[in-house]
Amino acid sequence: MAWQCTGLRWPEESGPPVLGWRQGSRTRGSALAYGTELGFRAAGERHCSGARGNVCPLAASVPARSTGGRCPECGRLDRAHSVAADTIPDDPRTYRVYLAWFGPGMVKVGITAEERGAARLREQGAVVFSWLGRGPLMAARRAEEVLRAALGVPDRIPYARKRAVRAELPDAAVRGAEVAELYAKAAALEGRGWPEALERLPFGAVDHTGIFGIGGAAGAAKAVTGLVDGGAVAGRLVAAAGPDLHLDTGADGVVVVDTRLMSGWALTAAGAGAGAGVSVPTVAVGGGAAQDGLF
Repeated sequence: MAWQCTGLRWPEESGPPVLGWRQGSRTRGSALAYGTELGFRAAGERHCSGARGNVCPLAASVPARSTGGRCPECGRLDRAHSVAADTIPDDPRTYRVYLAWFGPGMVKVGITAEERGAARLREQGAVVFSWLGRGPLMAARRAEEVLRAALGVPDRIPYARKRAVRAELPDAAVRGAEVAELYAKAAALEGRGWPEALERLPFGAVDHTGIFGIGGAAGAAKAVTGLVDGGAVAGRLVAAAGPDLHLDTGADGVVVVDTRLMSGWALTAAGAGAGAGVSVPTVAVGGGAAQDGLF
């Protein structure tokens, strides 16, 4: 049985991204380092990545362009245990409310379980973020709703928009100042809709450009829209943000691979020097690559 890719994760506060793999009930991860060569070739067909850490019982096929990577049954199971879908209101864990900045004028409010630290922010590709408060789930959810209405910020931003602005970010001072301004407006809401059960946390901008490797990275020219049997992508890893890997492929420039499109595929090695190049469908960055809008 081949190892099946399970996508990218950010397990440590300051550590590198890790590409996950599954073979039946066995799992492993490959830590990725910027500046190293990375190449893979898809084999066979794409299968459902399962739900909640479980293998899909049907081994169902899924479309190549699906960023969810799950069959309808596993998709329903995953949503049935999702905080984002409001299906577990009695979750006893402590949650944190945050402001996340992805580019000029592109800020969202959200919540994450406190035990996960900033992993959720890195998974979304947040360039800068600050915590706002902490408390029970329903208080955090209420604060999220109040902030969306009062600050005019969304709880979701289409991922293609985040990717399109990543290569032309303003300097760190400008990034931090925009988050600080919104934080001050949020703090002013205390006593005017801010849930009493939610403890407000002090402002502290956390900038991920270093962890992502995007500070001086060349802008991506193309984005992969899906893998195909026998199709390959190979190049030098120059950056990673959210679920994206940025590969300098030489003649094709920097190509972005959304690792959610890799999940469910059996992948074999394809070195950059072996003529692999890019032989999967791509689109110009900002040109309408398929996105699910979850982040």
